[in-house]
Order: sequence, then structure tokens, then C-alpha cells
Amino acid sequence: MRKTLTIATAVISLAAVLGGCGNNGNGNSAGANSSASPSAASPSSASPAASPSTASASSEAPAEVKKIIVGTGTQFPKVAFLDESGKLTGFDVELVREIDNRLPQYEFELQTYDFANLLLSLETKKIDFVAHEMEKNPEREAKYLFNKEPYAHWQNKLIVAKDNDSIQTLADLEGKKVIVGATSAEAQIVENYNKEHKDAIKIVYSSGGSSDFVSQISSGRVDATIGADFTLPLIDPEGKLKSTGEHLSAADILFVFRKDDPDEQTLADAVDGAIKELKADGTLGKLSTEWLGSDFTKDIQ
Repeated sequence: MRKTLTIATAVISLAAVLGGCGNNGNGNSAGANSSASPSAASPSSASPAASPSTASASSEAPAEVKKIIVGTGTQFPKVAFLDESGKLTGFDVELVREIDNRLPQYEFELQTYDFANLLLSLETKKIDFVAHEMEKNPEREAKYLFNKEPYAHWQNKLIVAKDNDSIQTLADLEGKKVIVGATSAEAQIVENYNKEHKDAIKIVYSSGGSSDFVSQISSGRVDATIGADFTLPLIDPEGKLKSTGEHLSAADILFVFRKDDPDEQTLADAVDGAIKELKADGTLGKLSTEWLGSDFTKDIQ
């Protein structure tokens, strides 16, 4: 079955706060295969043909196709962003489209939100799962359901101004300012450190996009941020910043679903099956290389 993702508009009344290296969206939905602005509806283009392994399944349409709302953002360069023509695209966005092509029982619709509102929107059932390079950590795992098959892996490191050689560890940041996004995995790293060190690091929660992180660090208004290993060239193409020290954490990247919900578990299991296919036929690695500059889908050794 060949499917496309439709266009809708999501109205958001929540306060906009950005998340770490996964920055904020604009509160609108965007057509998955459309080149139009996310605020305007336009016909979607045809989806790519299904893989040979799914051709037979696609030829037998399910009795009922279930619509699934997928939450993402618009200001995470190369991951979930609006290109020059206003089309929503990027690694996570195109991966969602590929998964949709392989699941004829579902029809995915992408809607964009501020990063800090994604998990709340999941809890309140405005969306059915989150696609925004979501790192699995104990704090999130206690509240949400993650699918089992990672679609990427990353390592978090400190990011500082390119001429700053004084910071190598979190301890070097005591008494200094670190900019992160509320609800982000990067914020959790600093918050956990502060719990054990009497709030030694001053946390600045950003409400801007990636450019805000770069400008605040390069200008000296804050001292550092934390980001995944692939993030720096995406958010700082001019090379004003650098990563430093040993990695602070390593994590699997997965989609996030509601916990204790049988329908969500069924959806997560179906997504896992599609990701396994995408890994096996090389599509997942190709998407990562195309959008992120390297294959970050391989297990971290």
C-alpha cells in the first residue's frame, strides 16, 4: 500500500521552551511529503515504493487504516527543520516517512511542537509518539514507553567556545553557566550533577533555537552546553564552538510512546519491525549519512 502523510494545523497554548540539541518547533503541523509551509495545506507527493520485503504485505490493504499523529519540531538542523522552501524534513522526519511506507495498517501525520511541549503533548494524547532524537535515560524510562530497536546512538560531550581551554569536565563548570533546553536529556545530566554537588553549576534554560546556543557561548554570556557528538557541525557550521573532554554519557535514540497503553505497545512493536527492515536493507544508514554526515545508526563500541 502506498501512503502519504497528510497536513494539519496543531494549535499550541503552552509556553515555548527549547530542548538541548533538539531545539524547538513552531507549534504547527507540516505535510510529510509537501514542500509547502507548515501553516498551509497542499497536496502531498507520492510516497516512495515499498521495499521488496513489504510488497506482498502492502498489496493486501488492512480492513482499516489507523491515523497516527507523530510529534516533532522544526529547529533542529538536519534532524527536524524547515528547508528553504518551507518543507519539513531532516533525518528523523524522513525516517518517519520511511517507516510509514512499510506499515500499511497505519497512516502517519507529522505535527510540529516546541521541544519542551512534545512529551506533554504525548501525555495528553495530542500526539501518538515523539520523533525528535529522544535519548533514552532512566528518568524518561520511568514515565514513558520507548520502542526497543534504536535508530541511532550518540555520545554527549561538553561544548564550549573554540578558544576556551579551561573546561574539560562538569567539575570545571562549577560556578559557571551552562545553557540547556528544558526537558532535554542534556539538562538532565547537569541537573543530576547539581543534585550531588549543591547546585554548583548555574543552569540557563534556553527558549531560543540552535543559533541562540551558539551566540550565547561564543559571546561569553554562558560558558558551555552539552550536545551529542554529531550535533556540533550541524548547529555551528562557522566553527565558533568545539567539543571538549571525555564523553559524559552514551545513549540509544528511540521513539517515545505512552506507557501502559496496549495500542501504543502495538504501535511501538510495529515500528520496531520497520526499523529492523530499514537496518537490514541499508536505508537507515544511508539516511544517517545523508543528513548527519556519518552513520550514527551503528552500535557504540
